[in-house]
Amino acid sequence: MAKPYEFNWQKEVPSFLQEGAVFDRYEEESFVFEPNCLFKVDEFGFFLTWKSEGKEGQVLECSLINSIRQAAIPKDPKILAALEAVGKSENDLEGRILCVCSGTDLVNIGFTYMVAENPEVTKQWVEGLRSIIHNFRANNVSPMTCLKKHWMKLAFLTNTTGKIPVRSITRTFASGKTEKVIFQALKELGLPSGKNDEIEPAAFTYEKFYELTQKICPRTDIEDLFKKINGDKTDYLTVDQLVSFLNEHQRDPRLNEILFPFYDAKRAMQIIEMYEPDEELKKKGLISSDGFCRYLMSDENAPVFLDRLELYQEMDHPLAHYFISSSHNTYLTGRQFGGKSSVEMYRQVLLAGCRCVELDCWDGKGEDQEPIITHGKAMCTDILFKDVIQAIKETAFVTSEYPVILSFENHCSKYQQYKMSKYCEDLFGDLLLKQALESHPLEPGRPLPSPNDQKKKKKKKKK
Repeated sequence: MAKPYEFNWQKEVPSFLQEGAVFDRYEEESFVFEPNCLFKVDEFGFFLTWKSEGKEGQVLECSLINSIRQAAIPKDPKILAALEAVGKSENDLEGRILCVCSGTDLVNIGFTYMVAENPEVTKQWVEGLRSIIHNFRANNVSPMTCLKKHWMKLAFLTNTTGKIPVRSITRTFASGKTEKVIFQALKELGLPSGKNDEIEPAAFTYEKFYELTQKICPRTDIEDLFKKINGDKTDYLTVDQLVSFLNEHQRDPRLNEILFPFYDAKRAMQIIEMYEPDEELKKKGLISSDGFCRYLMSDENAPVFLDRLELYQEMDHPLAHYFISSSHNTYLTGRQFGGKSSVEMYRQVLLAGCRCVELDCWDGKGEDQEPIITHGKAMCTDILFKDVIQAIKETAFVTSEYPVILSFENHCSKYQQYKMSKYCEDLFGDLLLKQALESHPLEPGRPLPSPNDQKKKKKKKKK
């Protein structure tokens, strides 16, 4: 009998994240301060949500979170004054602030700061949130799981009275659909359908939301396929018809027949039991077009090769045998002439999996003679070399253990080169590969060590 396709995309969400904790929230760029917010993460790890008394619920997709880290005490006097007003003085803030960095790309990112009651809660939440982000599997879920995700987001985005505004639902279906179609569909489902109406979360179940999506965006392609299979003669498929479809159209004919057996009546009945919503049809061993649609849209039909979810390539060949994900002018957030440099770019590219970053090093002109990173004489802004090294240390091996190559374009004087070397040795410590491995000496004809030989090591490359 054919085995069920098991696409396990979930990461275990710690119970304390699901239960939630109270934080004060602020944003630095556009001054925002929101005290006593209850932060939570849902059971699937889709969203970080928060809500304070008298305010609307807010949602941040965990898939958009790039990094979680402890933050320094803010310098903005307005933020410090706001925290002081709720009983958190500047002297008590050390170790109590965590920063959530998120964005749809590496450049356009935002920062949300959360202030906990004590450092222990901050540490617990930093570790907990780090354990559930960077879940690339969750980016490949099925349409049915995506619908559940949309429904959960609507359920979290309640207004000040704790209800779901109809306006939020119309925004969800805004693309190409008029509001009248949505209002009519809500009315047919027995839900409030006025433009300014509100829906009780308990009444807006996932089943109601699914029915709503099928009214507004029906899967006519699946309906046509269903009719083609049964010859448009009945409102259901028999077990034999379902088995025939699964073996002739769904199953990959290239698969080994012993390891991946053909579908049979027993497996077809399991599918009907799981996906057919009509109990009477289920008892008769029949599946309706609705049940057929639910099955095809489920995780069991996710377009993902299970054997590609884990590392399957050999990583024991010499380093020179691999393509290395590299970043050029890593520090720049935009154009190369008159552009802005940012330390944050090093964090973002390393968290995205990059294994080679570029550092264009120049003499700093200040009294402290600190080496800087900038784009030569192209009128780009400067960032401190030591800040970049600290950022690399913090993020180099968060999402990958494979070695990181630091590509130095060195324009510094001997004195500032000495400072650069000292920062690298002091901050990286044992993570810095300062000499060849004993097993792979740098001699003519000897291969370079493999990625596995150099896990969690940083290498220097100079120009």
